[in-house]
Amino acid sequence: MSSPSRPGRRVALLVFVRATAITAGLVTAYFLLPMEGVTADSVAWLVCGLLAVMVVFFWEVRTITRSAHPRLKAVEALAATVPLFLLLFASAYYLLGRSVPAAFSEPLTRTDALYFALTTFSTVGYGDITARSQAGRVLTMLQMAGGLLLVGVAARVLAGAVQAGLQQRRGRARDDAGGERP
Repeated sequence: MSSPSRPGRRVALLVFVRATAITAGLVTAYFLLPMEGVTADSVAWLVCGLLAVMVVFFWEVRTITRSAHPRLKAVEALAATVPLFLLLFASAYYLLGRSVPAAFSEPLTRTDALYFALTTFSTVGYGDITARSQAGRVLTMLQMAGGLLLVGVAARVLAGAVQAGLQQRRGRARDDAGGERP
């Protein structure tokens, strides 16, 4: 029997399956959606995509605080936010590489662009693909700054949301048991 503070295996499995499905769906869309070269529209899509990452993140924070299982919901939030962020930049790198062939040290396939985005995010360094153009370097710096914010600020915000969700859950449990809320 599972205690109220620990979700059952079934709930954990469901969260794992949903997180995997979200990530798989985003990666599939990245590889299947048509992408052309950089245009004013693609720059607007990048800005809208970054705003979408922020909206998804803050919506997930709100959901975590109201969840019966805030820790698991935080894992699911990361499974939506981090891949969305990485795939957004991978798309931008791919489009830039197609429009400006000298932007990177070699032509980028979608896999190469995703590899470059993940290499930048994980800060393991470069050795094979590097940004050579000013636009490529600016885009890479934006990803670096965004990645630091995503890891640093997002981790703090998610931890706070988990704590708020746990406090709210304890308050509901006290109410259900007939206890008084402070």
